[in-house]
Amino acid sequence: MDEGHEKVVETVLAGNYVEMEVEGKPKDVKSTISNFFWHGGSAYDAWFSCSSNQVAQVLLTLPYSFSQLGMLSGVLFQIFYGLMGSWTAYLISILYVEYRTRKEREKVDFRNHVIQWFEVLDGLLGKHWRNVGLGFNCTFLLFGSVIQLIACASNIYYINDNLDKRTWTYIFGACCATTVFIPSFHNYRIWSFLGLIMTTYTAWYLTIASLVHGQVEGVKHTGPAKMVLYFTGATNILYTFGGHAVTVEIMHAMWKPQKFKAIYLWATAYVLTLTIPSAAAVYWAFGDSLLNHSNAFALLPRSPWRNMAVILMLIHQFITFGFACTPLYFVWEKAIGMHECKSMCKRAAARLPVVIPIWFLAIIFPFFGPINSTVGSLLVSFTVYIIPALAHMFTFRSAAARENAVELPPKFLGRWVGAYTINVFVVVWVFIIGFGFGGWASMTNFIHQIDTFGLFTKCYQCPPQLPPPPPLLNATAPTSSQANTTHLQLLFHYP
Repeated sequence: MDEGHEKVVETVLAGNYVEMEVEGKPKDVKSTISNFFWHGGSAYDAWFSCSSNQVAQVLLTLPYSFSQLGMLSGVLFQIFYGLMGSWTAYLISILYVEYRTRKEREKVDFRNHVIQWFEVLDGLLGKHWRNVGLGFNCTFLLFGSVIQLIACASNIYYINDNLDKRTWTYIFGACCATTVFIPSFHNYRIWSFLGLIMTTYTAWYLTIASLVHGQVEGVKHTGPAKMVLYFTGATNILYTFGGHAVTVEIMHAMWKPQKFKAIYLWATAYVLTLTIPSAAAVYWAFGDSLLNHSNAFALLPRSPWRNMAVILMLIHQFITFGFACTPLYFVWEKAIGMHECKSMCKRAAARLPVVIPIWFLAIIFPFFGPINSTVGSLLVSFTVYIIPALAHMFTFRSAAARENAVELPPKFLGRWVGAYTINVFVVVWVFIIGFGFGGWASMTNFIHQIDTFGLFTKCYQCPPQLPPPPPLLNATAPTSSQANTTHLQLLFHYP
């Protein structure tokens, strides 16, 4: 039975994926180099994309979450939500294969069309599921892109504070708009590879720099101290391992999407080797100071190593902006009838309106850290946990659907009974803990940030500016000895 299922999928899904590419080009040195850097459709490409997309700027906010949760809860929640996220990513991959197989048996051609999650829901469960999935997915990806812009401005400020964070947001909004020229996830091969190297460097920089720095004087580790902070930190970790809102698009970019099944699990395993040591080390060194510094870079001393980490994270956030925004580009293209246009320049121009609301929202809500938890509780909880689990149960609720399923649940998990049991647990847990308690805590914290800093704040969590030095009492040029005395007075703030 399993072998027969595997042969069906292999036969139906083995064709090359072609999207915004010109077929029949002669192969020369230039095209060979282009294929090497540009045309990624292997399982390795998918692994790099999943790993790179999962751990972007959230790497810098996890120490902040540890200060809210405490060390033990921080580690346990990462492992727990990592496994839960891997399970729901697996469910999404199963539903994608099921949908695509059914459609291609009907002779539907997807070579110039990127399948998306809402289309999978539409084909398997109907328009009401499609509308709910489309609404949650697009809103999450919109705010996921917003978070990348906020992170860019927050990070660059620690290298160059001559401009405030809001001005940096204007600048990086324009830079990230260039992602409209990247056709699809099929073309992220070199970017996802480099992105993972960048986050690996940053994670181990945070770990080593914190251990070398040592604990600050009088360090305290009181977390968890308040229930609001506890569930805020937990939902930030829920957000961390909820990066598979783009799973369908990544799968569709693969030559053989049926090989995706365990890729997200292996990606999560690697990501945990980055997130747990770095968050634990920074929290060990700085303790409760992190409660007022959601960006880990804020507490580490300026050095060439830190500057390198900041620059690499900036580049990676540009890449992750593209990951989050590309599915929105596809939805917009389909809405205006441009998705199957062969001209990349025309499609790029048509995509530009998508960037404008993202830019605007990043300027309104520049709350680096708290916005992650809010998005995690209100959007990620449904988009990548609850809806996939429910969709899997409803798709295979009948005996005929289970008997004709292209992919069967793993035998070691108990086949259909085991899958349904895990799905029910995911739905109940995420709805009560993630959406319920997490939503309450995250919104409370988010509203507190608005009350404290205000909307359109110019420089969120920036250190206070020192007042200008007082003017000299006389207008005549001071002598050398007077000048030295004045410099000492200013240095030690003598009257």
